[in-house]
Amino acid sequence: MKLIAESGSTRTEWALVEDNHVIQRVFTEGLNPFFQTRREISRSVRLGLPEYFFKKKLEQVYYYGAGCTSYEKKNILGASLVAQFKTPIQVESDLLAAARGLFKCDAGIACILGTGSNSCFYDGKIIVKNVKAGGYILGDEGSGAVLGKLFLSDVLKGLAPKDIMTDFYEKFRISSNEVMESVYNRSFPNRFLSTISYFLADYTQDDYVFDLITNNLRNFFIRNVAQYDYENYPVRFVGSLAYTYASILKNIAQEFDIDLAVIEETPMNGLIEFHSLNIEES
Repeated sequence: MKLIAESGSTRTEWALVEDNHVIQRVFTEGLNPFFQTRREISRSVRLGLPEYFFKKKLEQVYYYGAGCTSYEKKNILGASLVAQFKTPIQVESDLLAAARGLFKCDAGIACILGTGSNSCFYDGKIIVKNVKAGGYILGDEGSGAVLGKLFLSDVLKGLAPKDIMTDFYEKFRISSNEVMESVYNRSFPNRFLSTISYFLADYTQDDYVFDLITNNLRNFFIRNVAQYDYENYPVRFVGSLAYTYASILKNIAQEFDIDLAVIEETPMNGLIEFHSLNIEES
């Protein structure tokens, strides 16, 4: 039996898999070694998963996560998981999860649009090229965190439509001072910003909201996708924001003559298929 986990900064999806069949699937809070210590990660895993997961005899745990981009960060996650499952752990980035989930063993350009954003060219085995994501302050174009940041900036300055601002304050029961507190002084500000971004999904008929979403997504293509050989390789997307705004995303892709045929909410189904192929991962 294998355990496959895929984690963004907001949510982690866990799947117990035996003989290519999903035995159980569970969602817990997101994990990120950039924002959490080894102890905090261990605690989150232990309290979030059913006891059943720790009692099964596992041959391997495959973990893919946000923030797992260096040996140091992978080691933090790996040590936390080994302590809980007492079994071999393979830790890789959420970007490799996207690539494997979207393309398995084929080459292509894999893109993530969720709380954050990222992209890569995958040759069917490894990530060959990666345009630096930059995080929600220096990059993450197209992401939920950046969309939330753009909207809240307009709200605080009174530039967003008044009816939408009123609805926002009423729905979130939050003041402008609490917005500042959540962004600058509380943990996981990227999660908070991303949560705000999905509020806009109910207002896409409004010109202001439509343009805000469209410009944010277009920036992802201009500053990320355009740096790959997108004319000769397929481009596919995964992530909650890509899935939520799929129709707008497809329209923008057409501006670049990209036929965007695949947009998945999570890479998990593809990862299950990938690991069923018994490929020897490096």
